[in-house]
Amino acid sequence: MAENKTVKKNNSVEEFLGSVTDPMRKEQCLIINRMMEAITGRKAEMWGESIVGFGDYHYTYASGREGDFFRVGYAPRRQNLSIYIIAGFERYPDLMEKLGKYKTGKSCLYVNKLEDIDMNILSELIRRGFNHFEGIEIKDKTEPKNG
Repeated sequence: MAENKTVKKNNSVEEFLGSVTDPMRKEQCLIINRMMEAITGRKAEMWGESIVGFGDYHYTYASGREGDFFRVGYAPRRQNLSIYIIAGFERYPDLMEKLGKYKTGKSCLYVNKLEDIDMNILSELIRRGFNHFEGIEIKDKTEPKNG
């Protein structure tokens, strides 16, 4: 069975953020980092080499494959700031319509500049997304096709 690519690491979040070369992206990361720490009450942890995550949950696929993953997180990317709300966005249409300028993937919010979005709405989205996993273990989650 394939190993998960994104797993919790003991790497330093501070060192990782210090390595972000774009000053604007670094400042965005620091803002989101403070926001997520305040909302979740958790310390930032590295997941893989380039994702900062907060909290975790355990999942089991119908196939028997299981693992752990972060609840919310972020990653500085060259073209945007990626904000991960692992619970997804379809359950929060009230927030998404008020958020501002963004694009989404399944569980990823792509933001060019934090000025493009309403930070109060983002804060609520992070809170709801994080709390979605509170006290539950995900079973029979649909396994992604790419493993």
